[in-house]
Order: sequence, then C-alpha cells, then structure tokens
Amino acid sequence: METKSLLVLLLATSCWSAVGATLSKTDAKKTHKTDVDSAPADLSVLDRGLVVSDPQWRDIVREERRYCSHVRRTFQGPVLGYVTPVGLRPSQWKLHGFCAFKNWNSHGYDVAKTFGSKLTSVSPVWLQVRRRGRNSYDVNGLHDHDPGWVKDVKKSNRKIRMVPRLLFDGWSYKDYMSVLQNEDEIEELGIELVDVAKTEGFDGFTLELWSQLGGNKRKELIHLIKHVCETLKATRLDCYLVIPPALTR
Repeated sequence: METKSLLVLLLATSCWSAVGATLSKTDAKKTHKTDVDSAPADLSVLDRGLVVSDPQWRDIVREERRYCSHVRRTFQGPVLGYVTPVGLRPSQWKLHGFCAFKNWNSHGYDVAKTFGSKLTSVSPVWLQVRRRGRNSYDVNGLHDHDPGWVKDVKKSNRKIRMVPRLLFDGWSYKDYMSVLQNEDEIEELGIELVDVAKTEGFDGFTLELWSQLGGNKRKELIHLIKHVCETLKATRLDCYLVIPPALTR
C-alpha cells in the first residue's frame, strides 16, 4: 500500500512539474511575441481598419511605428507640433489641434520634417526667458536654434510657422510680483520678445508660465499674457499658451 502511495505521489509531482514548465515566464514571452512593422503603409489607419472601438494590443504593437506614405493634411484647423525633450511634458493643449513629437534628439526633428505638410506651426523646446532686473530680460537657449532644420521643415510646407517654446525660467516670486504689478515691466517684456523674434526669424512664441505660480495670481497672469500676446500680434507674430491639466475644480 505504501509503495502504491509513493508511486502516485511521484506521478503527481512529475505532472505538476510539466504543467509548471508550460507556464514559465520565458514561454509566456514567446507566446505573446508580435512582429513589429516599421515600413510606411500605402493605406491610412482608417483604410487599414485600425480606428475601432475595441483595438487589439497586437495591432498596436505591430503598427505603432508605421505611418501612411501619402503624407497629406486632412484636418483643416490649426495644428501645432510640439517637439519636446525626452518624453512628453505634463502640459496639455486645449486650443485647436496638437501633436507632440517626443525626444529632443534627431528623431523628434525628423518626425517634424516628415509631417511638416500636416502642421500649421511647430514649437521646438528651445528658449527660456529670465529677468535680470528692473525692465531687463534675457532670452536664453538661442544656441539651440537650428536654421538648417527650420529650412528642412519648411521644404514640405513653406507656410509653416516657427513658434519656439519660451519657458519663464528661474523667476522668483518677487520677480513675478515686480512684473505683474508694473505696466512698464510688462511692456518691456513684450518689446524684448518682439526684438528676439525679428532677429532670429521666429514667427512668434509658445509661452510656458501658467503653472509657475501654482495656480495663484491668475487674474494678474491673464493680464500679463494678454498684454504680451497683443504686443506680439501687433507685429504679426503668433502667441500660444501652454495650459497644464487642472489640479483643482
């Protein structure tokens, strides 16, 4: 009886080992392996049946590097391409169209060149504005301005507008209060931005300052933004604003 029990136990252990082997992590990875296709497609995502209410993960993995070789614009509203450094910033865009081309390296630049015909504006993350003192400002990051890349982007769309991101960087609370409470400071800031845009050949700026005060002084910030944008627009320059996700209701 003991011998039979031992044989049953050994058989059960062997079967369990076999079953366990089929559920190993290595085999699971092999089972879920899907080939990735990076060649340009002749058909759009609509024609390929990829725009569905219940997308399959295999389709996403297989198709995520592909794009339709017939690059043409189908959306008639304004579309701004935002070339960001290493991944997406937390900012979201609520005005018109928005595309985010991640990576500060050559890939982000290449994507902007490839899809330039679909865009109305491009915002590379290049610039920072800092306050030096009373009525005095510096725009830094101009060394990142790449005229060759800008020229390449405009080859596919000569009407595209170059509106680099302008971060209000290194500003203390005192700096903000000094500017927000002084019309001359605001006026001087707008004039400085117009001068930089004209000198560098930019078509305007994408302002990033809304979240710098943690949601405080909104009324004063709106006044500053409106004044700066009006100054830019008076010289036919564009003005965009980065709006972060709402943290409070």
